Amino acid sequence: MNVILNKLHGHIVSIPSFLSINLPLNLRYFSKSSLNGSKINFDFSKALVLNKITRYEFEKKRYLNIAEEKLKLKLQERGSNYDRLIEHHNIHYRSLERILNAFKEKGIETRVTQRYNYSYDDINWANCIFSAGGDGTFLLASAKIKSNDKPVIGINTDITSSEGHLLLPKEQSVNFSQTLAKLLSGKFSWLYRARIRIYLEGDNVDEQPIELHDQVLKNLEHRYIEHMEENRQTKLKREAKNSKNSESKLFRIPTLALNEVFIGEALSARVSYYLMSIDDGPLFRQKSSGIIICTGTGSTSWCYNINKMSAQSVKRIINLVKSKINNGENIIPANDDKFVSNITHEFNDSIVFEPDQLRMAYTIRDPVINRIYTNETNRGFAKKLIVQSRCFDACLVIDGSQSYQFNDGSKAVLETLPEDSLKTVLVNKD
Repeated sequence: MNVILNKLHGHIVSIPSFLSINLPLNLRYFSKSSLNGSKINFDFSKALVLNKITRYEFEKKRYLNIAEEKLKLKLQERGSNYDRLIEHHNIHYRSLERILNAFKEKGIETRVTQRYNYSYDDINWANCIFSAGGDGTFLLASAKIKSNDKPVIGINTDITSSEGHLLLPKEQSVNFSQTLAKLLSGKFSWLYRARIRIYLEGDNVDEQPIELHDQVLKNLEHRYIEHMEENRQTKLKREAKNSKNSESKLFRIPTLALNEVFIGEALSARVSYYLMSIDDGPLFRQKSSGIIICTGTGSTSWCYNINKMSAQSVKRIINLVKSKINNGENIIPANDDKFVSNITHEFNDSIVFEPDQLRMAYTIRDPVINRIYTNETNRGFAKKLIVQSRCFDACLVIDGSQSYQFNDGSKAVLETLPEDSLKTVLVNKD
């Protein structure tokens, strides 16, 4: 494979020629050798590789037509480490080169694309989608897969900087040539990760969402002003619609949530007001910092970190319980670190559930509980959720990527269905 070695101020940046950031992507990579009649459980003969945009490439795109030395100074002024960006950029592309060489050795026809060229034409052409990057690249790859018949397999291209919860294990990512051999010989099983289907009802629900990855927000005030203008335009459109007596319509969001859905005010300091129904139960009023609804896949991420308890908190709770025991035998060992650690882990482990379970976990962030708002259930499980907005400047965000307006009067229906699951793999370990 031809590789361009660009020397940038003492740093060698390894960029495969067909992935040079100055050239259009989405080029085809063909191999003439055969699969040698291997017995496999799935046809991997056509692979689409979604290649991540490295932080270095992102900064180059952000500051177009700027000299390398000026880019370095600008990054240093922001407190970013230019040398580290180059280092991880190189690590990623060396990994990508090994991945593509593995496909070539097995005679697999391969196409490579990146975020802005990731098209349904390429998806329909491929038998399988491989993401090369971190969890974010895997989420991007899965976002356009609407059915449960086309697998998405994530490869961690930089284990030094990415944990990769959604990807192949680290050793299988590093030794991808061996992992690919296992895939071709059928030494794997399918894992169907549940996803959340979302319907919206209300004004402007079918408008294009804000792509958060494409926004570079300098501060919260800019986002707030932006949404104020959105609200003004929404009000004008609503007044025009009211004159025609138009009815609300139920709109299915085309993207399925693999990790979680956030619903709440865009400005985090503002309280969110909404009505909520669990599994077609009665609606109840809620006042909080928003609500997060996650799948089993997402239960190890944002929802987990919101709900988990520290050993310090568990120890404090145990001491409070001991102080209330009146039987004269305070036998709960609050200062036993092993006991406290076991209780902490047992509680935190209960937050996580299997990724193929067709249910959602909801977490109400910082719920306000008083005489008016009496619901004391701040988290639980459901197969169907309904949320009706009473918010001023709210959003519904899917996997931290797509943001839909969700202001007063809007309604969201969320559910998990087997046909929406994402097909992934569990490769056998040696």
